[in-house]
Amino acid sequence: MATLLCTCKEVNRIRAVVTMGRKFWVGGNWKMNGDKKGIEEISKFLTAGPLDPNVDVVVGVPSIYLEYAKGILPSNVAPAAQNCYKVPKGAFTGEISPAMLNDVGVKWVILGHSERRHVFGENDDLVSDKVVHALESGLNVVACIGEKLDEREGGKTEEVVFHQTKAIADKIKDWSKVVIAYEPVWAIGTGKTATPDQAQEVHKKLREWLSKNVSEQVAQDTRIVYGGSVTGGNCKDLAKEADIDGFLVGGASLKPEFVQIVNAKN
Repeated sequence: MATLLCTCKEVNRIRAVVTMGRKFWVGGNWKMNGDKKGIEEISKFLTAGPLDPNVDVVVGVPSIYLEYAKGILPSNVAPAAQNCYKVPKGAFTGEISPAMLNDVGVKWVILGHSERRHVFGENDDLVSDKVVHALESGLNVVACIGEKLDEREGGKTEEVVFHQTKAIADKIKDWSKVVIAYEPVWAIGTGKTATPDQAQEVHKKLREWLSKNVSEQVAQDTRIVYGGSVTGGNCKDLAKEADIDGFLVGGASLKPEFVQIVNAKN
């Protein structure tokens, strides 16, 4: 029994050390919201903060406001595009490319969000092609995955998120600029949130999948963040979980409580 207790303590110690090695990451996804006045207000409360200096902070800005936001956001908050296409240029009306994002100094992009998948019909193959091209162009990528309510209730959560992750893993070699965002679709904008135990369970399984199918190093180094009705009220409990390395926040990122979420580890 003593040996078993010692072993368990050692495992927990190792997990804690590994977790400390992954810098906490908090992103805000403004979606199709905001105007110049609103962005100014967001910039003010982010500047006032204070924001935990040990957290990477990124905000997903509507493309038309990217340069404007970049000019007024505090230096410790990076703007991100909410989408980009899989080629540098061409006859693709309404799209933007990684080359364009680089040209205006934007270094992050959110790809594969559930709204892109389920509203605009983007499939795993297209999402993975976008991820590949964005990475090849030097961008940091927030790669989103997650199951719908019927898939969770049907016991298919792992099947769905593993398949979405595999589509990306099959095409990329360098994971150093990838953040995986697990966002259960049933919890996005609904007010429903996965419990810390539910979220941790999926994050742990994803890390195990990466270890088995990519490498142990990638599994331990890659940040896996949670999204789905994250608020100032539930962020601290979620942040305590060993395999939750931050958040991708929707509506709350437009409000001053986003500062609380950034500081969830404090």
